[in-house]
Formats: sequence, C-alpha cells, structure tokens
Amino acid sequence: MFSSIVVGIDGSETAREAVRQATALAASVGARIELVSAYEPVSDVRLRESVPVPRDLHWIINPREDVEATLAAAASEIREAGVPVEVFARQGDPADAILDVAEERGSDLIVVGNKGMTGAKRFLLGSVPNKVSHHAPCSVLIIRTV
Repeated sequence: MFSSIVVGIDGSETAREAVRQATALAASVGARIELVSAYEPVSDVRLRESVPVPRDLHWIINPREDVEATLAAAASEIREAGVPVEVFARQGDPADAILDVAEERGSDLIVVGNKGMTGAKRFLLGSVPNKVSHHAPCSVLIIRTV
C-alpha cells in the first residue's frame, strides 16, 4: 500500500495534526515518513527588525536553525511511535520542497494540512496544499483542521 509518506510541516497546529495522522497511518502499514520543511535565508538585519508577521507566515522569516528544530521535535514524536523517519530542511518554496522530496524518495503519499487554502491566506501562501495536490507524483492526503 504505502511504503514512503512525505509530510510537510511548518510548526503550525495544522502541521502537527498532519504529523499525528501520517504517523498513525505509517505505523499501521509499516511505512516510513519523510518529514519536510522549507525556509528562506534571512539576514541578521531583517531578523532584528520588529515587523509583525502573521503566525502562519513565520516560515518566511525563520532561519534554517528554527526549521531544523521544528523538524527534530516532530521526528522525535514519530520515532517514539516506532515509525522510521528522515528529515529534510529545504531552502525555498514549501510546496516545491515537498514535491521534490516526494519525487526523490519515490514516495507513495504526501500528507499536508489544509491551512492556506482559502481567502487571504491562499493569496499570501500560494496555497501549498493546492500546489501539492496539482503537481504531486503520488497520492495526496490533505488533513482538514478548523
């Protein structure tokens, strides 16, 4: 059925739910998880600026270290469930990072959260779930959260 499941995360509650559900699925079918998060490099000057950024857009200003910490925390939870996991911190667009890892790893399923699919968030984020669902090399599971 599934042997490799890519899960895109950004530290949000929606992403945490995607990790929980993907972990349960992987455990039940004996699959491994490829955990992906993206970042954009940010200059020290920009990090020091006090520009308020909406929480669901924090991936834009997080340095690689923050992304790696998010990945490590999620990977730890996945390993505790007995599921093998590998992490991928990629520079650039989140949807492209997810799609690239899915193709590189020959994954059977991509799991992402639904946030950013409507309204202003869709405009700002370019809708990661929308782009992934239209360009994926495999099946896609979009986890719906409120």
